[in-house]
Amino acid sequence: MNYFLLGIVFIVYFIMVGYVGYLAWKRTNSSEDFMIAGRETHPYIMALSYGATFISTAAIVGFGGVAGKYGMGILWLVFLNIFVGVFIAFVFFGKRTRRMGKNLGSLTFPEFLGRRFNSKFIQYFSGILIFCAMPIYAAVVLIGAARFMESSLMLDFNLALLVLAVVICAYVLFGGLKGVMYTDALQGTIMFVGMIILLVFIYWVLGGVTEANTALTNMAPLYPPDAIAEGGTGWTSFPTLGSPFWWSLVTTTIMGVGIGALAQPQLAVRFMTVKSNKELHRSLLIGAIFIAVMTCTAYIVGSLSNVYFYQNFGQIAIDYVGGNMDSIIPTFISTALPEWFVYIFLLSLLAAAMSTLSSQYHTQGTALGHDIVDAIRNRGGSDEYTAEEINKSGAAVEESKIGFISVSQAGILIAVILSLVIGLALPGSIVALGTSLFMGLCAAAFLPVYCAALFWKRTTKQGAIAGLLSGTLTSLFLLVFVFKKTATGLGICKFIFGVDMLINTMPWYTIDVMIFAIPVSAIFTIVVSLLTQPIDEKVLNKSFEGISKE
Repeated sequence: MNYFLLGIVFIVYFIMVGYVGYLAWKRTNSSEDFMIAGRETHPYIMALSYGATFISTAAIVGFGGVAGKYGMGILWLVFLNIFVGVFIAFVFFGKRTRRMGKNLGSLTFPEFLGRRFNSKFIQYFSGILIFCAMPIYAAVVLIGAARFMESSLMLDFNLALLVLAVVICAYVLFGGLKGVMYTDALQGTIMFVGMIILLVFIYWVLGGVTEANTALTNMAPLYPPDAIAEGGTGWTSFPTLGSPFWWSLVTTTIMGVGIGALAQPQLAVRFMTVKSNKELHRSLLIGAIFIAVMTCTAYIVGSLSNVYFYQNFGQIAIDYVGGNMDSIIPTFISTALPEWFVYIFLLSLLAAAMSTLSSQYHTQGTALGHDIVDAIRNRGGSDEYTAEEINKSGAAVEESKIGFISVSQAGILIAVILSLVIGLALPGSIVALGTSLFMGLCAAAFLPVYCAALFWKRTTKQGAIAGLLSGTLTSLFLLVFVFKKTATGLGICKFIFGVDMLINTMPWYTIDVMIFAIPVSAIFTIVVSLLTQPIDEKVLNKSFEGISKE
């Protein structure tokens, strides 16, 4: 290993990240700057920040590893990522979120929901849910980057986790969302270049597009036996309709992540960082191209790594790495590619991890500080916002302090520590599953209520609370007692009832919890809203002011 070259690459990278973080720190002068980047973000920065937050090491390492074991069926996720996660999100959700968030003076996603429905309970319950659930997602992103550092740099896995967490914590803690988004733009550019080179390289080393894909198709007899038993048919074909593999791929991986992206708090808040719909429209194409290249490359390379490993070592990818899917992409990169590109791609993975983690830490920190501690502190004797609070921006509310730092900054520190502890405790092959589960939980808890907030004026505070609680509780119940992958792993159902899961009949235990929880949440939101009194007309007028003209 050329440590001199590696040192130069990393020194230059961290100088750039440090400089960008310094600029963000200098330009962060208020709560509005810290939490939503001052609502003046450039379209390029917004688009790359959205994409880099969306696409992390979980997508590259985790889902790339899933493709390495199970094949290219996961490419359908690319379609949903672009159509739902970018087009629908920007065009239908983004414009209304931006305008409504500005009307209400919201600085965070939980505050947006709370002010829209005039309920402080919604704000701090959403903050608690985000702060408690997101550390698992942050941990699997950390694991993805640390696994690559472990296999390519021969660095101790635990040390890699620590180094990553400390570096990211530094610029998020002081630069706020401006620090996150500025560094996201830099890191997104590095990620994009690295993945383009990787896509070209894999087809070049395997003899071209047709030759590589044909070779993978012809390897179907070598497909993993456990995947065949679950309904798999090969790396270039879709699993058998209705099989356990089909249900898992379609509901958990494709729909869970593809649809779940709409209700991601760290993504929704990006819409509130630009000053007009014009910036959102300009961001749309950039974000779509970025996400298409990143996801397609990861899934294609993961699948085609089987051809490389078999031709050179006589083993398929999952066997060569000892059964850990999270190691397929890192091992392929460090084994197949030139040394100089290993360093470049290491930067791409670090950039992917740092961009997503910085957003997660920032979201968790503001959830604890702004949406839990300060929301409860300012609650007074009523759950509803006063007329003064409705008309006053959240930026005008002074944050509580713990010593010389705000509670949001303290929340960031706690989030970093939690992700480190969980990252050390989680087993192998967990990255893709952890990502899918978090996105599914957010979709179940937030998506129906978020849609109602934007598009249905008749939604009441009680209906929103009912939808939020029913979606959350349904998801948690199914994760603990029904969904096989989590129920067996947690062991709570086994401890209480003596069985791995309460329903042991196909296909119920393989269907993602989101498929059941979202309809439950939507039904509760609609029915309870129709049975309760509408929200105060002043709140509605404030929320929807100017939206019909856009």
